[in-house]
Amino acid sequence: MKTLLLTILYSTTLFMTASALDTISLPKPDLTRGDTIMQAFAKRRSTREFATKELSRQDLADLLWAANGINRPESGKRTAPSAMNRQDVKLYVCTPQVSYLYDHKKHQLLPLSQGDARPEQAAPICLILVTDTNQSWAAIDAGIVSQNISIFCAGVNLATCPKASIKNKSQLAKSLKLQGQQTIMLYHPIGHFNK
Repeated sequence: MKTLLLTILYSTTLFMTASALDTISLPKPDLTRGDTIMQAFAKRRSTREFATKELSRQDLADLLWAANGINRPESGKRTAPSAMNRQDVKLYVCTPQVSYLYDHKKHQLLPLSQGDARPEQAAPICLILVTDTNQSWAAIDAGIVSQNISIFCAGVNLATCPKASIKNKSQLAKSLKLQGQQTIMLYHPIGHFNK
């Protein structure tokens, strides 16, 4: 009996490890949710305390699409403008278990590494904004994506705060498998309000 129980437990652990690194397809964004844009502006604020409740898959799908998803499929253009349409800002999602790259073309999460790479562990997830270059216009592009995140969160009653200070940036870059001139610009811890 003990051997059978250990075998089941071992198989479950292996399955959980394997499935943790699967690609996650996200549902289509819900374009009808949230406050009006003016209400979102009125409610926008930086929050540094978060409830432990996780975001739903729909929350994450809507958040990533609003931040920098494709809103014009015929041209591939996105919700956030970029200098000369370079589309240089990449979104990474860090959870307590796995770090992912947001694939805006397929609206899915591509697993990168296991483990907790969140720069701020008080929030259920952290969105990391990375540019493909360290040119000055890249910071402007990242700022626009950051504003999209803040306004979306305000409009759907999620808590966030844009931050630039990261204690162990080199370790985060390693977890995200960054290469070449890819530069971490800032991040957003995101969760529900701690009421």
